[in-house]
Amino acid sequence: MADNIARVFADAIATDPTRPLLTWYDDATGDRTELSGVTLANWVAKTANLLVDEVGLAPGTPAGVLLPPHWQTAAVLLACWSAKLSVVDTPGDVGVLFAAADQFDEAQSWSADERYALGLAPLAAPLRQVPPGFADYVVEVRGHGDHFTPQSGPGPTDAHLLGRAEARATELGILPGARVLIDAARHPDPVDWLLAPLTRAATVVLCANQDPARLAARLTAEKVTHPLP
Repeated sequence: MADNIARVFADAIATDPTRPLLTWYDDATGDRTELSGVTLANWVAKTANLLVDEVGLAPGTPAGVLLPPHWQTAAVLLACWSAKLSVVDTPGDVGVLFAAADQFDEAQSWSADERYALGLAPLAAPLRQVPPGFADYVVEVRGHGDHFTPQSGPGPTDAHLLGRAEARATELGILPGARVLIDAARHPDPVDWLLAPLTRAATVVLCANQDPARLAARLTAEKVTHPLP
């Protein structure tokens, strides 16, 4: 396995960049978003360029991510790791903070040079109202470049995260190339819903507010080979 997350992500999409890599469902809103490997890589590149070119963050800079499992969260996390930032979950001083709309109050306990708000709306719609002190992530990220070349070698937390991801992939029974269905409420840790599948070059169907009545049809429609327990 590669020694850094950016390489693991690149390897996971290399065989067929056009296949659906991450499919997002929210059964409460009816939202469905499907991203191929190349589309997710585009969002990751734009976000990494935002972090490096606009915000000017150096490798090792801490980044706060107050976001639930979501396809935009995947783009933000993979971009942070591609830029060799250290993603932290304890309030403190960070170079950048990403916060979901329902976590703006919690975000006030963080000290951040730059703050980006995410509404996590269908079709990546911008926020209707951006809170003071924040910029709208989906508005700001769109103007950045479609390609980003990570520095060689691992970031400061890559070895730890990839070690955990490998262990969880084994524990969860994720096989190489599997099509994995993941209940976001049961697996909120990105090691489970994002990194563990990537280490197996698996594709993900990530579901929020999962409706049990829709499960059987979804397994068939999405050609799921492995629903996570």
